[in-house]
Amino acid sequence: MAKTDKAEAVRALEPEHALTLLRQMLLIRRFEERAEEQYTRARIGGYCHLAIGEEAANVGSIDPMVEKDYVFTSYRDHGTALAVGSDPAAVMAELFGRATGVSGGYGGSMHLMDVERHFLGGWGIVGAHLPIAVGAALALDYRDESGAVLCQLGDGATNTGAFHEALNLAVVWKLPIVFQVINNQYGMGTSVEQASAEPEIYRRAAAYRMHGERVDGNDVEDVWFAADRLLRVARDERKPALLETLTYRHRGHSVADAGKVYRTPDEIEAWKQRDPIARYAAVLLDRGVLSEVDFEALRKEVSQQVSEAISEAASAPVPDPDGLYTHVYAPGWEDQFAHMKQAGPFGEREGTAQWRK
Repeated sequence: MAKTDKAEAVRALEPEHALTLLRQMLLIRRFEERAEEQYTRARIGGYCHLAIGEEAANVGSIDPMVEKDYVFTSYRDHGTALAVGSDPAAVMAELFGRATGVSGGYGGSMHLMDVERHFLGGWGIVGAHLPIAVGAALALDYRDESGAVLCQLGDGATNTGAFHEALNLAVVWKLPIVFQVINNQYGMGTSVEQASAEPEIYRRAAAYRMHGERVDGNDVEDVWFAADRLLRVARDERKPALLETLTYRHRGHSVADAGKVYRTPDEIEAWKQRDPIARYAAVLLDRGVLSEVDFEALRKEVSQQVSEAISEAASAPVPDPDGLYTHVYAPGWEDQFAHMKQAGPFGEREGTAQWRK
């Protein structure tokens, strides 16, 4: 068990690489801000969970992934989709429930995915994707493939049975997987300290003789170096790990939650002073990699990109209702459920009609 290696943490990424990470975080931040706006305009239905403030934890862990790696995450998944390279217009279209969305408009905010980029889903049930991610790692091992799995989860998921089962099996079977706990301090409205007997979540790996460590989730390079190292070990040595990235969500649990009842204004403001984007921009300015003019140009560039994504999504067609069950049931489901088009099986519609007379 260890926290991040200080000698490693002071290393810096190459200038062009660093600017790419900054731009990616700016894109995610602006996308989320505009998604919140679109939700209030009733263009987004259902739930909408924002990760504003968590951009470094997403970008820093996903950027080190290689072509044969896979990633799973929970329902707070907009940043994950954008970090793997999904088209912002396709992600926004999914939030709008349009046919051009990354899930065809059928999944919505909590169920983004991009199979081509090995992003196998945002999952709506807390902790339920962990065993599935372990299954993907088992498939990689069984096929003797060189990739690894990055499984992102929230701090709340660490108190589910699936968390313990997944970590245990990953070690027993020596699977290539890194579990990343994006610890944003709260499971809905309950703090980690109130819900967890061991609030330093990375320590839980010790129960499974698994390597665990905690890094500053608001420092994108700190996250990047740790994730890169642990993913390499998972690929090369088939050793799983638990990486806790300590961060904070600036908004509530969902757009419907103001997030002000269970958190004090001082607490929120203190974490905003550690904003991952502002911090990294300051670092790059200090290194001479970035200028104020460059930073403003990047902000305008991503803002325009998100505006175009909204326009494209708003004009996209809605999905065909007849395709709702495609990929849900096996071929032939149409015949199996045909009688339900009569409003009920086994002649129930006829019986209801006679009763009404």
